[in-house]
This record gives sequence, structure tokens and C-alpha cells, in this order.
Amino acid sequence: MSPFHVTRTLPEDATDAALRADVLLGLTRPQDLGPAFPTGTPLLKTLPPKWFYDARGSELFEKITELPEYYPTRAEREILVARAGEIASATRARTLVELGSGSSEKTRHLLDALTGLRTYVPVDVSESALTGAGQALLAERPGLEVHALIADFTAGLTLPETPGPRLVAFLGGTIGNLVPAEREVFLASVRSLLTPGDALLLGTDLVKEPSVLVAAYDDAAGVTAEFDKNVLAVVNRELGADFDLDAFAHVALWDTGNEWIEMRLRALTAQTVKIPALDLAVDFAAGEELRTEVSAKFRESGVRRELAAAGLDLTHWWTDEEGRFALSLSRVR
Repeated sequence: MSPFHVTRTLPEDATDAALRADVLLGLTRPQDLGPAFPTGTPLLKTLPPKWFYDARGSELFEKITELPEYYPTRAEREILVARAGEIASATRARTLVELGSGSSEKTRHLLDALTGLRTYVPVDVSESALTGAGQALLAERPGLEVHALIADFTAGLTLPETPGPRLVAFLGGTIGNLVPAEREVFLASVRSLLTPGDALLLGTDLVKEPSVLVAAYDDAAGVTAEFDKNVLAVVNRELGADFDLDAFAHVALWDTGNEWIEMRLRALTAQTVKIPALDLAVDFAAGEELRTEVSAKFRESGVRRELAAAGLDLTHWWTDEEGRFALSLSRVR
């Protein structure tokens, strides 16, 4: 059998269908902003953050990770470099499953430390990202078997038969893009993949000074603003919409009640956007905001509580030296 294989669990047209559904729902059925906002606050149009990441969006995000204001990537890498050996000793994993693997760049620290590793299972919606990363890893590690899954990990997964123990890694603080009810469902689905001896390695960005958080999502060079507007460019290209990107301004704010950052796009003028593929026209009032991302920040007690509710016990908690970001290891209860 080849050391690299790909299994597709998403239909070929799944991305287009999901985009259409998300745009229709988010722009026609606005949501309540949550408990931090007063009763009677206007409802908010939304688009999910996963639509940032076409080729241009992925390129912009790579630039964001290098910005001085954006600490999460550097902080998580610091922990991985310092603690990969401890993670390996604690898990003795023979299979590493990575959810939302992308380029698998950070994963290399774990792959180097997991000396008994037999199989790597990267999971992503992008076949090109999986193929590129998988082939690069095999060139570096000819003894590794890579079984890539083209799948949406938020919709439930079926993993291939691989040797245990298994370590499931969900890095980058991406879990913060899920609101609490979504996190509950997601963590329960991850728990269902695990058997005794398996573990979950979870990356979470931590609560800190709002000024530090806002700056990380609204950099001085304007890269995050361009990234935020890219979701409109995706809708324009894929659904024939006529969003004028210059008619929206990037906004980042700290929601104290929910302890999360929100990225939004604020309409600079009253306007109507046409989306021919959906036979839809959407009105925006001047100053109206469209939410494009929630990025929740966490405290150790909250992470422990959410894991416990899913049937997982937090056994290890590591942070970078400045206490900005955390990796936690948990096991089946």
C-alpha cells in the first residue's frame, strides 16, 4: 500500500453547497448578539470565518501570523518546541490525527518528538493543502504513513483504522471560532472518536488585556482588514455578488460578557448588495455591521469544565512564558 492516501468524505460539490447555505442563512436570518448586548440591540448579519480561506485568504493569514501584534502562532509554537517531548512521553501515540491541518507546519514539532509514530491523519476541507503537506512530509519522513481525510471536522468524522494510542490535535486556537453550544457538540464528537489510551491536544488562546487582543485582530499595517474583507471577495467570485469591498470597514471589538473578539465589516454607506446565484438582494444601512468571526478566549477553569462535560479529563496544561496561550492534554474519563 502507498504510504500516502487520501479519503474524501465530502461530496465534490459540498463546498459550493455549504457556501450558498451559509450566505443565505447569515444574510437573511440575522442573529442576536448575545448577553453582553442590551435587549433591543439590532440583530446582526453573519458570515462564517471558514470562508476567509481561499488561496488569497490563506496567503493573507500567513502574513498575519508574522505580524508583531499577532502573538497566538508564536506563543503556540513556543509551547510545542518546549513541550513536544512531554506530550510524546505522556501519550506514546502511534497515530496522530490533526483536525484542520492546513500546511501541517506546526505539526512537525510533534512528529519529531513522537518517535513511535506510525501514521499521521491530517483532516482538512482542502484537497490541495492535504496533498501538498502530505507529500512534503513523506519526503522528509519516508517511514511515515499519511492517510489524509478531506472532511469537515465540525460535521462529525469517521477515522481510518490506525494503530493506537491515538493523539487527536486541534491547534491554533481554532476552537475559539465556535460559540459555546457549537463547542459542546464538537467536543462530544471528538470524545466519540477516542478510546481508552487516546488523548486530545487542544490549543486555546487565553483571556488577557483587551488592548492586546484587539491589536492582534486589527493590526497597524491593515493586513487583518484585507483578510476580513476577503470573505466578501469570495462571495463575489463564487456567487456572482457585487459587494464593493471599499464600501466596508474592518472592525475588531472585545465582547467582555462573552470573553471573545468579534471581527466585523461595517457598511460605510446605505447600500444594496445583489447575489445573483441566490436570487437575493441584501440591504445594509449606513453603519450596519456584518459579523465575520468570533474568536473566544479561555481560562483554564473554563477549558477544564468544557472538557469534563464532554467526558474528558484535563491532565496537562502548558502555557508560553508570558501566559498568552495554552496547550492542554486530556484523556477519556
